[in-house]
Amino acid sequence: MLKFQNNQILNIGIKILISSLLIWILYREIFAKENADQIWNLFVENLKSQPIGWLIVVVLLMPVNWIFETMKWRILIQQFETLSFRKSLAAVFAGVTFSIFTPNRVGEYGGRILFVKPENNWKTVVATLVGSYSQLLAILSFGILGFGIFMSSYLALDRIVMQGVIFLSVALVLMMLFCFYNINLIIPLAKKIPYAHKLKKIVKNVNVLRDYDNKILNRALLFSALRYLVYSLQYYLILRYFGIPIGLMEGLTGIATIYLFQTSIPLPPLMGLVARGELAIYVWKNFSDNEINILAATFVLWMINIIIPALIGTVFIGNVNILKSLGFGKKDKV
Repeated sequence: MLKFQNNQILNIGIKILISSLLIWILYREIFAKENADQIWNLFVENLKSQPIGWLIVVVLLMPVNWIFETMKWRILIQQFETLSFRKSLAAVFAGVTFSIFTPNRVGEYGGRILFVKPENNWKTVVATLVGSYSQLLAILSFGILGFGIFMSSYLALDRIVMQGVIFLSVALVLMMLFCFYNINLIIPLAKKIPYAHKLKKIVKNVNVLRDYDNKILNRALLFSALRYLVYSLQYYLILRYFGIPIGLMEGLTGIATIYLFQTSIPLPPLMGLVARGELAIYVWKNFSDNEINILAATFVLWMINIIIPALIGTVFIGNVNILKSLGFGKKDKV
């Protein structure tokens, strides 16, 4: 009885900690952020003076983005567990909540395993890694194309340097694609890891990669590409909403460049937001010198695509017994 009560207290404590961290991030980024007053006043002013259509489309595209991610994740985990779409979506949102506290959003693995059977936790981590890899491939593929156009149009680089960068980048993507479609080759490599025999229960879960044929991987890559196109469109529309005068093609090449570099730099979430803002200013200064509008567009998009899903994820986490989800008893229904 005492152990049960201790587990309940610990479970509640973990949820309070998660909620407190999220509240702290909201305070720091919304109220204590440098230029926060300017950004907020600009946003309110735009609500009053600008057509709200673009903003509405950006908000409506947010669930589309995460629905695509959910469909991709379900494809990858259905090899060992079948979840309802609602439960899968809850897992994805919970992953967003956890990811907001970690570099390059690695915490999303911890959020998603709360919604599968404990014996499938490590398989879920493997499946989520495959999904993340497919998303990285989409970002790099579009990013290299966009960056190539951006370099030739706006950066004063030597032609040989540009050609060398593009060649090496394309070679990297092709190598990554080869690895993606031969992902089961990781299995024998994983078994050769030093002390792998001591981690036998974990390493054996890598065998799930054998179940991923080209059809499954193609679908995962397709949903990754669709996600990329959705949040690129969101970014372009939010730039137009904040009055950044930019054409569609120029916008997409700049967006591809920004996503390429921000994905390549593993920074903590809050530092990542700062870096994202600085990178956005560097790219969009070719079209506008209004830095506060550029920062506002970047910040509002971050709020819509990350903070709102993270808040939703907190609600779903509140309905899960975290300790039971990690194997300490039976899971609660979500």
